[in-house]
Amino acid sequence: MDVLRDGIEADREEFRVPGVSWAVIENGEIAHTGTAGVLEAGKPAPVEAGTLFQAASISKPVTAFAMLRLVDRGLLELDEDVNTRLTSWQVPPTRAWQPVVTLRQLASHSAGMTTPGFPGYHPDASLPTTLEILTGAPPSNTAGPRVERIPGAQFAYSGGGTTVIQQLLEDVTGTPFPDLMRELVLEPLGMSDSAFAQPLPPGLAGRSAIGHDEAGESVEGGWHVYPELAAAGLWTTPTDLARFGIGVQEASAGARGALVSPELARQMLTPVIQMDSPIAGLTHVGIGPFLNASGQLFGHSGGNLGFRCNLLVDRATGYGAAVMTNSDSGYRLAMRAFATAASSYGWEDYQPAAELSDEPAAEVLAELAGDYRLGDRLRFAVKVWGSGLQVTFEGQPPLRFFALSATTFMASSTQAELELRDGRLVFQQTGFELDCVRE
Repeated sequence: MDVLRDGIEADREEFRVPGVSWAVIENGEIAHTGTAGVLEAGKPAPVEAGTLFQAASISKPVTAFAMLRLVDRGLLELDEDVNTRLTSWQVPPTRAWQPVVTLRQLASHSAGMTTPGFPGYHPDASLPTTLEILTGAPPSNTAGPRVERIPGAQFAYSGGGTTVIQQLLEDVTGTPFPDLMRELVLEPLGMSDSAFAQPLPPGLAGRSAIGHDEAGESVEGGWHVYPELAAAGLWTTPTDLARFGIGVQEASAGARGALVSPELARQMLTPVIQMDSPIAGLTHVGIGPFLNASGQLFGHSGGNLGFRCNLLVDRATGYGAAVMTNSDSGYRLAMRAFATAASSYGWEDYQPAAELSDEPAAEVLAELAGDYRLGDRLRFAVKVWGSGLQVTFEGQPPLRFFALSATTFMASSTQAELELRDGRLVFQQTGFELDCVRE
């Protein structure tokens, strides 16, 4: 029995998600798949089993799996300075100090690097090369990643760090990243509906879902393009994500024919660093995946503009699920689905309570709208945007804050949050906190 279907059908309407696709894993095999809704709001074409979605940050653990295959082959070392083998680019010094950064740290977001995420590019925009992304040179729309914290000391999510891994894999193999991922992961695991392709070739674009914002509007151009392939560039299906999850589980169990050695697969699923707060119900990071404290549950969440998706697998029992949506509102639907899976499969230590809190009431959102300043410094304006907020800081373009709960909002492209606490709005960012003063 597909434990997710009934809940997903109902939640799609509640959370205004145009389309969703999912796959359920039982006993290490894909037991059920399903789809609901449409490729684009207001149009009849339905989501089908082969519909492609942006996997967003789930690209990261898939990249880490490929990286571990090269470690198995002796081309890379997990704990050596990546500058030893980088030839096209080097992790730059931080003023007078040259930090040593390792692959284990980069893959677990403990390298202390900047550039947490990427906003993507309009399909008609000029795209930067990987080297331009790493240096922050035009037309890159983000600053190049740099080490700003002591490597290994704490969690600091960094898509820029994953881009460093991408460049290193190309440097040591001489193979373009999309071809390398196809060779090392996609083809061996039977992920035939997957591609690290940005932009999508016309043949695949016709099979792809259209992204939607939280207000239900289609993303201009259909979706954004993410040349940061390792961090955000995978197009795939829930069935293929489930195949990836099964491949990791089989490797950790030492199954015959597994792509990664048991020792490295177990290291992949061993906590390296604890996150500041749970993400998608998980609390730690291994070498690529998010984990619970014991490492028994592994997975990852993903959020590119207009797409939200999640993968979660129990490595001990071989149960799990993958859910992909074409909406910025899809995160809450996916969290409901995984709460159902947790109840059905007995995942007692999976606790996605915060993600399942009620949405902010319309009257609360309306009351939050207005002009503010942070203490006695930066001014900003707040407008209602769907079930979240659009915030414009002085001198900056607007930034969207998604509702994590009835009282907490998270920025789409930075590590900033806004929290309604005891009647006042509080700004939070990487341990820094300041009251928002209404003007």
